Amino acid sequence: MLWLAFALPLSIAEAAVNPPPLGVSPHLAPRYRPGVCPNLCQTMGEAYRKQQDAEHKLRKTGSKIRASYIAFAQKEKKRLEAVIAASAQEIVIREKEVERLKEIADRTESLSAAALERKKKSPFYSSLITHSNALKSLQREHNKVLERTKALEEILSSLRAGYNPNYQDMAVLEAVRGWEFHAGLPHIGVEEDNAAKEEGSDEAEEAEEKKKEEEKDEGLEEGMWSKEDLEGRKLDGLLGTDYVGLLLEHDEYTTANAHDSLLFDISSYIPDTLLPTFQALKNSVVGSLEILGIVRGGVEGSATESTKARKAYDDAEHSLKLTREEKQKAEEDYADLFDVEGFGKNGEWKKLEGTCLEKDTGEYTYEVCLFDEARQKPNKGGTTYSLGKFVSWNNKSPDVKLGSPEYYSKQHYEHGARCWNGPERSVILVLSCGTENAIHSIAELEKCEYQFTGTTPALCLPLEASAAAESKDGEDAASREEL
Repeated sequence: MLWLAFALPLSIAEAAVNPPPLGVSPHLAPRYRPGVCPNLCQTMGEAYRKQQDAEHKLRKTGSKIRASYIAFAQKEKKRLEAVIAASAQEIVIREKEVERLKEIADRTESLSAAALERKKKSPFYSSLITHSNALKSLQREHNKVLERTKALEEILSSLRAGYNPNYQDMAVLEAVRGWEFHAGLPHIGVEEDNAAKEEGSDEAEEAEEKKKEEEKDEGLEEGMWSKEDLEGRKLDGLLGTDYVGLLLEHDEYTTANAHDSLLFDISSYIPDTLLPTFQALKNSVVGSLEILGIVRGGVEGSATESTKARKAYDDAEHSLKLTREEKQKAEEDYADLFDVEGFGKNGEWKKLEGTCLEKDTGEYTYEVCLFDEARQKPNKGGTTYSLGKFVSWNNKSPDVKLGSPEYYSKQHYEHGARCWNGPERSVILVLSCGTENAIHSIAELEKCEYQFTGTTPALCLPLEASAAAESKDGEDAASREEL
């Protein structure tokens, strides 16, 4: 070959006159001597070793960061285990407390109900119910009369509009005249004559209406209801009165100072832990005395104690529910922590949950929040579009083994905002080993189908583990070829 006769240039200046062989860099080419073959293997070997050293350094640094992610997962594991254990113990305690408070509330409500039933037998309450039933009956009959009156008015109006005034049937004539008088209507034939007069008589009409209103309200005494009150919702509101609540308010008003004895004041000096037990005992004694008629009990006081007991039970039950939900969530998070299809066998991806990576392309900034959602955000104002939510790792190909480095090399984000006359937006996030979590490039492979390329330390396996994985992948590939 002719290029073997060329001598290697000793400087860049010489390289311009005597270039090295084709394909050999001037900085990497060995010195050529006439009749001596260049050592290309040495040159390529040096370049390969430099590349390997850089990759090993990158992987070593990245694997240390990955180890910190795994350590974070282990700490999270211990934390969740502690939360689950503490929640389990707290649930046992709260269940007993809820059971105890429920028994107190049921017993207190039973005593309150007995005292209330006794109070309902009083003449005051009986009179209230009687008046209420009477009003309901009057309202029903009043509505019937209104319906009949309306039907009669329609019949008379039809008769007035259709009869012949010159007809000599005096019964019909008197009926029409009587209806016109009571309804304030003019005689047939007079309406047309009055139409012209009414055009300029607005003030007269207002005066007449005002006079009618005064006449209408003239017979009402103070506190009496008008026709509009009776036919409106005011009566319905009165009939819907809570008479039991009214009874309790009346009892509270009449017995406001009846509970000044030491028995009712001692609760102020009892510790909070013993207060429910004291209240239950007090309600039991007082309720029994009220039922027997020995004391004139306070229905309102009993109802108040019942309300307090029920509230204490409801609060305890709510706290128990929250504790159970906290335990359930901790158990779910614990199960997801080392899920191969989630955060990895060692939990190395848990640290990155919710971590958002961005890439500014000029017109848009693309963002992906790991295990959450990808977005396209305009830099000059406009609408931010969802590019999809996380659905899975690289499980689209049957050749990819679950939990392998290749399995974790891609994340799929799907079901984003639909494109105009196109599919739903989606993203494939392609990841490789790197010392930082970052997105390096954005590409739109198809319409509204994007590919993000990035790096993460979570994929930087230790050198030994990486060599073992590569060896095992080679064996698996050879086995598939044999099959």
